[in-house]
Amino acid sequence: MTILTLDTRAFIAAAPKGLRAECGGLTPAQFYDRYCEHTGHIRLSDWSLAGNGSAECVATLEFADQLRTFSTTGSPVAAMTSALYDAGYPVEILQFHQRRTEAGTATFVQCEVNGRRGWGAAMADDGAESTIRAMIACVNRIAR
Repeated sequence: MTILTLDTRAFIAAAPKGLRAECGGLTPAQFYDRYCEHTGHIRLSDWSLAGNGSAECVATLEFADQLRTFSTTGSPVAAMTSALYDAGYPVEILQFHQRRTEAGTATFVQCEVNGRRGWGAAMADDGAESTIRAMIACVNRIAR
């Protein structure tokens, strides 16, 4: 996994219009704390993507200090959705936006879990890691 230095203003500018409207009065730091926070019930400990054609995704997630490893064939979105569902978080992706920026790939997801909706966002070197991190940020935000 690669940790990127984040230009938060450029990151916010890459967000979809609905999210930009929702966070209009926030400072870049407040935006990051609200939508990108990587602390909460779920943490990503490790993940990998391998295979040709149909990819195998392996993610190790930490739930309340317990590590659980999930392995699924398919896209990172399908793998993370399946892993979260198996862990008791039936997540539905309502909106998905991904944009390449100078700093990396920005991903913005609006999810619903048990009737509650919210946005999550992440930036990473590649789209798969950015997607996984945005989904976890979103579920953590909803589950608070």
